[in-house]
Amino acid sequence: MWLHSLTQLARGLGHLLYPNACLVCDRAEGEDAPFRHGLCDDCHRAAATDPVGACPWCAATVGPYTDTSSGCASCRGVALGFDRAFRLGPYDGRLRDAILHTKRAAGEPVAEMLGRVYADVKGAKVAATGVELVVPIPLHWRTHWSRGYNQAAAVAQELATRMGLPHEPRWLRRVKHSPQHAQPSASARRENIRGAFRVSRRARPSGRRVLLVDDVMTTGSTAGEAARVLRAAGAAEVVVAVLARR
Repeated sequence: MWLHSLTQLARGLGHLLYPNACLVCDRAEGEDAPFRHGLCDDCHRAAATDPVGACPWCAATVGPYTDTSSGCASCRGVALGFDRAFRLGPYDGRLRDAILHTKRAAGEPVAEMLGRVYADVKGAKVAATGVELVVPIPLHWRTHWSRGYNQAAAVAQELATRMGLPHEPRWLRRVKHSPQHAQPSASARRENIRGAFRVSRRARPSGRRVLLVDDVMTTGSTAGEAARVLRAAGAAEVVVAVLARR
């Protein structure tokens, strides 16, 4: 794809021109500012540290004394579609800035970096759930074509590599162009995303625990619908990994 090739060229030129700049804030690397995964200390700390509590079932922000044994106010009594969810942090600050970088045509290095950070910070907890393979939430072909790559797949590839798991980016297909950002409510989002995904014929999820990867979760409707079709195809469990939760 010509756009992907152009993206890779821009990425290479960027490394030549700014070989030691933070991928998020462009701060120059120096002796007093060592980088990790291409990030300065401040950006790495922001991406790797969740400053508040998160629900272990839907990854929503919760207070320090919230009882989440049966869910939180966002998910208690709600059929999520997936078994549990993990996040790096809330959709805020420098983590939000990093994620916005991934939604640009030249954002693939940032998405890969976030996958590496995710593996460092959450990999052990995610692995403890017994997941056996990694599947990214797919983009519709029109969005994929305009951006040149799928940021969720870039995160998923790095996460899978570092966890030693198979990466299956073609198991899910997005067959309906269903942008969620304009939907006014959780119920509207659920209705809008219904029927958006199909499991490909080559997929073999039967009896397996799937790690489903996306960049941002707002209500959980997109991950829930993708998990639903994976379960319908036989997946034993679906665990969700997102970079951030709104």
